Amino acid sequence: MKNVSVFLQWIGLGFTIIFSGCSPNNVKIDNSLKEYFDEFKANGCFALLNNGTGKFTVYNLTRYRDSSYLPASTFKIVNSLIGLQTGKIINDSMIIKWDGIDRGRPECNRDLSMYQAFRISCAPWYMELARRIGKDTMQSWLDTLSYGNKMISRIDTFWLDNSLKIKPDEQLGLAKKLYFNQLPFHKINQETVKKAMLFEDNSNYKLSYKTGWGQTGNGNQLGWIVGWIEENKHPYFFVLNIESPDKNFDMRTAGMKMLKSILKKYGFMEGKQ
Repeated sequence: MKNVSVFLQWIGLGFTIIFSGCSPNNVKIDNSLKEYFDEFKANGCFALLNNGTGKFTVYNLTRYRDSSYLPASTFKIVNSLIGLQTGKIINDSMIIKWDGIDRGRPECNRDLSMYQAFRISCAPWYMELARRIGKDTMQSWLDTLSYGNKMISRIDTFWLDNSLKIKPDEQLGLAKKLYFNQLPFHKINQETVKKAMLFEDNSNYKLSYKTGWGQTGNGNQLGWIVGWIEENKHPYFFVLNIESPDKNFDMRTAGMKMLKSILKKYGFMEGKQ
């Protein structure tokens, strides 16, 4: 709690509201992106911020700016940061032992480090971390970060059960602050989480992200991909939000295909930036 009380003094911390900070000349509404959602019979939104120029491109602005959804596994970004900051995770190599319960994901049925659990998005590992952090400390950090609606129900499910909700706009703001080490956590902890988010690193680009997959209150499938792509050492921040009423919707396949198709449409991933 000591670290939390120190950072409660942080002035003006609230997430950057990306759209409101853009001038009209820098904002592009790109309705052509609808085709990527239509391909999978899905609804949603996408936004991309060119940090160097301030150019902001968005599809479905109303959803991006005004609608809130459960963060699902994208909350592992913040859960990791809080765990590291409070010492519940010593480093990204620290092991939390498997409790022996098979929950249908064989890759989770083993002792895992934070880095490993983050990379495979192992929910039971992060549920245990949340229990170790505790509800009071978690609430203090959500309040400090002004993370979404800051609501906690059960300490080990609140990011999955539609009590905690966040806007796509806020997700993009979080990604940007994390990239520049501007969140109220030690720099080393932010760097540790960024290392876990880096999934593709080659001569043309670096792609860092966290996915999330859950169900809305009405039972729709809800997916996220939030992060950034770097080309020529220049970051572009993005958030993809997808919703489908199809109970069998393949979010993993659809999400990554949509993200990469959109990025390629804008000239990324091929050394053109």
